[in-house]
Amino acid sequence: MRFSVKTGAPLLALALALSACGTSGGDDEEASSGGGEAGTCEDVAIGYFGALTGAAANLGINIRNGVQLAVDQFNEENADCQVSLEEYDSAGDPNQATGLATQAIGDDSVIGIVGPAFSGESDTAGPIFAEGGLPTISASATNPDLSQNGWDTFHRVLGNDASQGPAAATYIADVIKSEKVFVVDDASAYGAGLAEIVEESAGDAVVGTDTIQTGQTDFSATVTAIRSSGADSVFFGGYYAEAGLLVQQMRAAGVEATFVVADGVKDPGFIEAAGDAAEGTIITCPCLPPEEEQEFYAAFEEAFGAAPATYSAEAFDAANVMLEGILEGNTDRESLLEWINDYSGEGITKTITFDEDGEPENISVWAYKVENGEIVADQEIETN
Repeated sequence: MRFSVKTGAPLLALALALSACGTSGGDDEEASSGGGEAGTCEDVAIGYFGALTGAAANLGINIRNGVQLAVDQFNEENADCQVSLEEYDSAGDPNQATGLATQAIGDDSVIGIVGPAFSGESDTAGPIFAEGGLPTISASATNPDLSQNGWDTFHRVLGNDASQGPAAATYIADVIKSEKVFVVDDASAYGAGLAEIVEESAGDAVVGTDTIQTGQTDFSATVTAIRSSGADSVFFGGYYAEAGLLVQQMRAAGVEATFVVADGVKDPGFIEAAGDAAEGTIITCPCLPPEEEQEFYAAFEEAFGAAPATYSAEAFDAANVMLEGILEGNTDRESLLEWINDYSGEGITKTITFDEDGEPENISVWAYKVENGEIVADQEIETN
């Protein structure tokens, strides 16, 4: 892998030119052969599935707002085809996912889901969505195993941790020049899975590992282990609430090792939790910096009074894949699933095409850095 600073991404139209047929996954006749007439729809909804409350709610709200913007723009442009948005707030808890997924498949008007947002809830809800034939596109769930369950309904628009993990390890070795890496995870499906990949990729440079729990606030034992190991970098697989407290306690104990985290920490909530200790943290993410797409950035800021954040743009793309299919007449789950499986079109984050497992064929991983209390893009990590 090599590292390079990405100098710019192509600026696309804000919406996906939904009235055009050229970006569909099949020919015009096939695209209009679903449950409704192309250009019209009635009693059709897509859903957002993920956290709107709970410790990692910020990440879910980012995604929900990206979906909401796509739906609002679609409805403004298509008077004869109004699509509603249903919200399924999981609080990021896999234990709540079963009931919510059952609720979603029981609502016949819901023909597609953007989500689930997190890997743990995706693992729980995935078989239910598959049984109900309800297509999903996640903008954020990155555990590699999710696409290996044989769920025809599963898709995601971002690279998984099989690309993010090795990229993080290479950044640690080649950019940070770290020779001693300590790996910590939060025992979640996302955090533990990613940490394991980083540990394997870092190889002999790993001088220690530890596991914490989500909701934990005292990391003194972990900090002691890190300090004793002599590590010059620490990788943490988990979410921003625990990451903020961990690095704060590391710095208070005099541990100066570079703190490296991943997409679950890419949120202002990390800086709020960590305070000044957040400075210098490296964050990897298989996501495009939102400011790369200036029209989307401006529209999002106008709609929500805040800049788009982690996975807002990916959620916007995921929703627009479904909305384009709906406009082409795919107004039931079966035909919309066929549309998504065969889809090829331009999003604002990438050209979107799914392989037979629902994985995107185009991926990118970026490194971000906390500077002066802000999360800023550092460089794109080439994954080929």
